[in-house]
Amino acid sequence: MKFIKSALPLFLALGAIVGCSSTSSVSVNEDTVKKEDLPPEIAQLVQDCNSNDVTSCTFLGLKYANGRDVKQDYSKAYTYFEKACDMNDIEACYNLGVSYTNGYGVKQDYRKAKNLYEKACNLDEGKGCFNLGTLYDEGLGVKQDHSKAGYYYEQACNMNVSSGCNNLGSLYNRGEGVKKDYSKANAYHEKACILNNGNGCFNLGISYDKGQGVKRNYTKAKSYYEKACNMSVDNGCLIVGFFYYKGQGVKKDKTTAKWYFGKACDYGNQTGCDVYRILNEQGY
Repeated sequence: MKFIKSALPLFLALGAIVGCSSTSSVSVNEDTVKKEDLPPEIAQLVQDCNSNDVTSCTFLGLKYANGRDVKQDYSKAYTYFEKACDMNDIEACYNLGVSYTNGYGVKQDYRKAKNLYEKACNLDEGKGCFNLGTLYDEGLGVKQDHSKAGYYYEQACNMNVSSGCNNLGSLYNRGEGVKKDYSKANAYHEKACILNNGNGCFNLGISYDKGQGVKRNYTKAKSYYEKACNMSVDNGCLIVGFFYYKGQGVKKDKTTAKWYFGKACDYGNQTGCDVYRILNEQGY
């Protein structure tokens, strides 16, 4: 059973704004779209963005990135994020990094993404720190360095980014970039779980299941797996299903087991689908 790492998040919603008094030389041109074809709200945002209103630029980027009130257009989203980032908007710099990471509206470039996440992280955007940690963890656009990954994951965790806590815990479990320490791993996974990170709950379940850094306790393990399942972690549902199937930490109950296998299947877990089918054929 493997510990689960958290993946890179996608676009960040609009939040705190900094650098509103800055100016940008970038002008966004909507000449290719007839003004009357733009919803009034979008037309006003374009006008405000061209007047260097940073909030409007970032908001426009998000609307085009997510296809809200306008046709999804990653190229336009990139343009607006770039303009806002030039005015030191935290969310815009982060989202521009996401654009480069995924090749949304621009050629994929992990090195440019790294520089943008670094800028966002330095402006106290925790998800920027997390993404920067992930690049070092995976060696994307930078030389793989688990120690640096741990440093940025810790910064993210200190800003209550649950994925940073989870991945830092996983580094302590593996002893990569840090000295292996199951107690610290569990502490970070617990914080991630408290912050509603399903992978953190799942990983804590593994620790109680295996007795890593804690006394083995199947009842607690099942409780954390169940929390993970309730946060859409398919393997959490699968393992709770097996706990009920075997009567491990709970009273044996194949009907309940079938329900959890079905839920795992709904989340795309093939093993869950297979076991659900078998139990269904057996009349459970």
